[in-house]
Amino acid sequence: MPIFKFFILKLIRMNNFVLVAFALSLVVISSFVMTYLEPDTFTDPFVALWWVMTTLTTVGYGDLAPSTVPGRIYAIFLFLVGIGLIGVVIGKIIDSLDAFTRRREEGRMKFTGKDHIIMIGWGKKTEYALEELNHSEYAGDLVLVDILPKSPCSLDRLHYVQGAPADDATLLKANITRARSVIIFADPQIHDVSLVDGKTLLIATAVERLAPQVHTTVEIMDERNIQNFRHIQVNDFLLSGETISRLAVRSALSESHGRIISQLISRAHGDDLFEIQPVSRWKSYRDAYLELLEHGATLIADRGNMAINRNLDHSIPKDARLQIICDKSTYQSLLANFK
Repeated sequence: MPIFKFFILKLIRMNNFVLVAFALSLVVISSFVMTYLEPDTFTDPFVALWWVMTTLTTVGYGDLAPSTVPGRIYAIFLFLVGIGLIGVVIGKIIDSLDAFTRRREEGRMKFTGKDHIIMIGWGKKTEYALEELNHSEYAGDLVLVDILPKSPCSLDRLHYVQGAPADDATLLKANITRARSVIIFADPQIHDVSLVDGKTLLIATAVERLAPQVHTTVEIMDERNIQNFRHIQVNDFLLSGETISRLAVRSALSESHGRIISQLISRAHGDDLFEIQPVSRWKSYRDAYLELLEHGATLIADRGNMAINRNLDHSIPKDARLQIICDKSTYQSLLANFK
């Protein structure tokens, strides 16, 4: 028994690659050995391989068994050595899978995908954003960056990266240079407005320095602090609490206004706001407006310009990004028809 214990301990401490190579070698060699020792029972190496695998994994169907003394002696050798070896290999595989799962949950693995959306900072707003993305047409990967010890969300396509958001190593681990866009949420743990926006500014500076081509959306607490972001190319600013306040006023003045805006900013139900690329036959906004209307969609803007209804005869620029209102099925139909 001490010898057996010593052997098992040696196997456990062995390099994983060497251990797997040793196990595979034992299986292959044993298949040829049993074919040589028991040619009547094991007519070819594959038949012997079947018996070796069912023996080492302790399945033991009993359909094949050695009948000669040399064959049985070698089978005893496999019982003593091989079963322990395969057991250690299976244990190593399970440990590796468990370690992989832990590393992923703890955000210690690098994200290698591309065209993903990175969200920096966890909080209720981030949670709502994830829920909104689940109802959107976006089907790509999502990456969350925060300092939490484990991922706060179990969404399948969400990859968690743990680390300081302003640290280059953390942002590169999130593969920020190949991202589609970045959303930086204000830290809900900091109560001083100036400190919150100061931290956001530090993160935004790091993001723009590493990936200036990536679309960046930043949440700020105080509108006066926008001027402090002028040295970096932030694409969009969101004023914390502003949307809710303005929506409340709209609802107070007119019930229908509040319902329409709520529906447009949520993808869970009803008509929605979508973006569509112009087709070559559309020369002016009027051409696009009339054809889209025939398909059940309403053209309302080009990028942020909502005055195109007063400029329908203007030519559509090559870099136009048309915004339309329709339901999801109409939007999917438009994508199919306008390819």
